[in-house]
Amino acid sequence: MAPTYFRREPGIERSDGRRGSAQFWRDKARIYLLSLRRGGRAIRNDVDALSLEKAELRRAAQARRDALPADWRKAAAETIAARELPLAVAPGTIVSGFMPLKSEINPLPLMRKLADAGASLALPAVTGRGKPLVMRRWQWGEPMAAGVWGIREPMPEAPEVEPDILLVPLLAFDRSGHRIGYGAGYYDLTIAQLRAKKPIAAVGLAFAVQELSRVPATPFDAPLDLVLTEKELIDLRNA
Repeated sequence: MAPTYFRREPGIERSDGRRGSAQFWRDKARIYLLSLRRGGRAIRNDVDALSLEKAELRRAAQARRDALPADWRKAAAETIAARELPLAVAPGTIVSGFMPLKSEINPLPLMRKLADAGASLALPAVTGRGKPLVMRRWQWGEPMAAGVWGIREPMPEAPEVEPDILLVPLLAFDRSGHRIGYGAGYYDLTIAQLRAKKPIAAVGLAFAVQELSRVPATPFDAPLDLVLTEKELIDLRNA
């Protein structure tokens, strides 16, 4: 099994609940200008309250996930991989996965199954704060480079691709398709960019305990199409 890492990428929330992503500050600037146009100090207050709410939900979700035993997490990943995926995976379909961080559910069993079915795999690379992820083609056994904070990624010369299916990590989700990530906004930016170009499927991978009744959302959040847990497959395409 590939090793896991627990390193924050640029822009991921700090322990004080603030974020360093350039995109985050651009979003704050947009909201501030909107509040000026609407004369809404209340809007700015609502945005700050939303950020604090997300930060607290993020910390609680991390604690719940960390509490799961390692062997239980391994079994959950294998259960998800064994289930039929309700998406067409024809030969050449590009599927982007990710290398799991610490207690994240391991996507590698599912990635291997999809590759055996003919999918071409890709992995993300961070190219800068406030920028979408770059997806680079990757095959089992190929050498890998140490990316931002030592997270393994394809070699820089690996071709960039545009996935048809994205496997998306998360800390929490709800049945409206909203998710809470680590606060940098990389996947929101990436999903939005790809959806502007072609139809894609954004598939969240999670443990059932990561589900919330409601995830606070903003216009900048990109919703998921499916969530796969060890208990069920949640189809959100008509949510």
